Amino acid sequence: MAAAFLFLIGCQKNADRVTIVLDWTVNTNHTGIYAAKDLGYFTEEGLDVAIEFPPETGAASMALAGQAEFLVSYQEEVTLARAAGKDLVALAAVIQHNTSGFASRKEAGITSPRDFEGKVYGGWGSPMEEAVLKTLMAKAGADYGRLKNISVGSMDFFAATASGIDFTWIFEGWDGVMTGIKGIDINYIPLGPMETALDYYTPVIASTDRYVTGHAKIAARFMKALAKGYEFAIAHPDRAADIVLKNAPELDKDLVRRSQRWLADKYRAAAPYWGRMRSSVWKDFASWMKTYDLLSGDPDMDKAFTNEFLPGADGEKK
Repeated sequence: MAAAFLFLIGCQKNADRVTIVLDWTVNTNHTGIYAAKDLGYFTEEGLDVAIEFPPETGAASMALAGQAEFLVSYQEEVTLARAAGKDLVALAAVIQHNTSGFASRKEAGITSPRDFEGKVYGGWGSPMEEAVLKTLMAKAGADYGRLKNISVGSMDFFAATASGIDFTWIFEGWDGVMTGIKGIDINYIPLGPMETALDYYTPVIASTDRYVTGHAKIAARFMKALAKGYEFAIAHPDRAADIVLKNAPELDKDLVRRSQRWLADKYRAAAPYWGRMRSSVWKDFASWMKTYDLLSGDPDMDKAFTNEFLPGADGEKK
């Protein structure tokens, strides 16, 4: 035991130090990160990993400034960065499909995007939201002009729909799970099944071209440990939930445990290995963004992501 302890101390002293910046407060999208750290998977790969919260300017600003090696991002952010000539690159999809959508309390009677007409949507006031709403309403034969779209800032689903808002955009694995805990009946319209282009990757693990090009071996070791962390979360959701709660004891225990069970089979879904991304998903989403003037230029989406650092990829880049 003493020898093993000294070995671990030696590993930590000689470890490569890297930082990963989260996209938001701790939630079950981040479970694999904390599992990899707490279960020693990063240490096994000779890594000393710091997990940090994002500044007001966002996680990407730290990575692009060379202040962090890895970050939790999302496909829209990486796509916009590539269009602006910035070298963000996605290394893994945390979840294989978009698990977000529009939610309303049952009594609002919203069962289809057609029912958005005459209703009030509460969001962040972003052009992306407007484009998504227009897409779904047009597909359902509804008139976006008959929807009242207002910004409610950071107000959550529960507060918003108790204050005159008919529906909001939620992540099913978090607020959707919480509605069940609170005993609130909802109608939920998932984005992915409604429009193929909206089944994009959110969130993703990302870095910069500069870093992974110059530190390919560290990137591969980091992703190997991280993949192991997410595979643990897939196989042991209850134990993984305990790891999340250990690192964020302020979270609702029931929410974390139920959310972890809900996400367990969605991290990898039908993909051959955790994290795998497909070129068609990146290209379809970029094409959709251009249709709604959300994207300028013509960035090469095959350079916006890579699978090459993922164990199981066997050199597969796309």
